Amino acid sequence: MPDSIAPLRDFVRAMTVLVGRTRDERSLLAEGRQHLAALVCDDRWLPDAFAMPLADRYGQYLLHCDALGRFSVVALAWGAGQQTPIHNHTVWGLVGVLRGAESCEEFELRDGTPQATGLAHTMRPGSVEAVSPTVGDWHRVRNADGTDTSVSIHVYGADIGALRRQRLDDRGRLCGFVSGYDNTVLPNLWGDADAASAREEARA
Repeated sequence: MPDSIAPLRDFVRAMTVLVGRTRDERSLLAEGRQHLAALVCDDRWLPDAFAMPLADRYGQYLLHCDALGRFSVVALAWGAGQQTPIHNHTVWGLVGVLRGAESCEEFELRDGTPQATGLAHTMRPGSVEAVSPTVGDWHRVRNADGTDTSVSIHVYGADIGALRRQRLDDRGRLCGFVSGYDNTVLPNLWGDADAASAREEARA
């Protein structure tokens, strides 16, 4: 049986080494971008349970959270027409598209309110971009595929689902929120590896 979760496990190991070695944001974004690009170049590793949009909104699924809270890895899945509110992150982050296409509209804080910069771009499978208060932290993301589900993998410099952030509500007012997660179980990063090792030992 193939070790299907291996790319995610390798990514978690690489990021654990990286955040243990440096807290410099520029290094984290530069090296983390390379690791995330390697992860999103093939989408076969992501279990279906973590790639499903919800009926009324996008799904946000925790894949891994570092035990010391130094980073988290999250899968976001959008159905046709679904989008995020305009929101910020407050920590460094990297976003890599795994499936479909996503349109990102950029904003900046002016007089305490996020204002459109006029900049927007579309990300496709394999694309990776950075967010943080230093490189641009406000955006709105939507599924740009039209009909199919779009999935992206995010890595942030904190447990993003537990972090208090800000967004614009339906009336255009700035409000605080904590996103949480939509899954109640985590993918088994280590089970396939343990089973493969046990099989090899049994053959020896």
